[in-house]
Amino acid sequence: MTLNGKGVSVTTLVEPQQKIDPSPSQMMDWYRQMVLIRAFEMRCAQSYQQQKIGGFCHLYVGQEAVAVGSIAAVRPTDYVITAYRDHGHAIARGMDIHPLFAELYGKKTGCSHGKGGSMHFFDAKKNFFGGHAIVGAHIPLATGLGWAAKYRKEDRVVLCYFGDGAMNQGSFHEALNLAGLFKLPIIFMVENNGYGMGTHLHRASAVTDLKLRTGDAYGIPGKDVDGMDCVAMYRMTMAAAEYCRKGNGSIFLDVKTYRYRGHSMSDPQKYRTKEEVAQYQEHDPIGRLEKQLKDSHILDDKKVTQISDEIHAQVEAAHEKADADAYPDTSDVWSDIYANTFGDYKA
Repeated sequence: MTLNGKGVSVTTLVEPQQKIDPSPSQMMDWYRQMVLIRAFEMRCAQSYQQQKIGGFCHLYVGQEAVAVGSIAAVRPTDYVITAYRDHGHAIARGMDIHPLFAELYGKKTGCSHGKGGSMHFFDAKKNFFGGHAIVGAHIPLATGLGWAAKYRKEDRVVLCYFGDGAMNQGSFHEALNLAGLFKLPIIFMVENNGYGMGTHLHRASAVTDLKLRTGDAYGIPGKDVDGMDCVAMYRMTMAAAEYCRKGNGSIFLDVKTYRYRGHSMSDPQKYRTKEEVAQYQEHDPIGRLEKQLKDSHILDDKKVTQISDEIHAQVEAAHEKADADAYPDTSDVWSDIYANTFGDYKA
């Protein structure tokens, strides 16, 4: 227990005395998930270039360990909510890739019936609440989910992801103030890939150690995490979830990660060098976990090739199925507008 600048007590996140070691089967599952996310995203890039995807498309290539490791550490009953770079989180949460491709292609079989596109993946049955396009606008929604869990006395936590650029939005500060005030069970997780669109963190934030921005201000302690390490993500999120479940309030995690592709598919990436990208690729999260599995004699080159072939076949099959699906009927323009219906209204 420590005191912040206002003399208010703040419980410090204590990491487990013993490391939380995942089983070999868990690690193999994470490896498959990350390879699937990477293959899905690369197919999305190709589909975007073929003009099968309209609007914006923000790829998760390089950041796979963040979603996979953290979502593995929480329960299916816990809430997950994220911003517009949401493909990886949806897959890590267990959403099938066919309706994800269908959503990207604007088909009626999409997870949001083809009306949301890349930035609005959603599956309420899996407690995955998006996919939100407006920077920082979903962070108050995460606070609302946390309030609901506490009000109902439910043993639930909220995983809320956002980029470093969102931390300069007013909605971020309003949401964290309430979360700190009411000690809501939320893990606020900044996927700190170093850039808000094309602006480097040090050019946009007066304080670049982002965890310092929540402790004294809102009584929410923060920790740094290596977001290129799936196992590290799992261990830290497990500790954070335990902290929240004990009624201590929220946690802030500054997750150090990197995206290999641009901010979106329309980004020419003139703000960084190829050498910088190559340097981060040397610490690729898939490669790191693959090496760890090989060193433990759980994985070998033959199995790596087999998994890659299986997943690429899975991705191509889902893409082809979604590509052949029907578009929504024009009458569907009036559906899903309100929570309740108002008869058979037609324009």
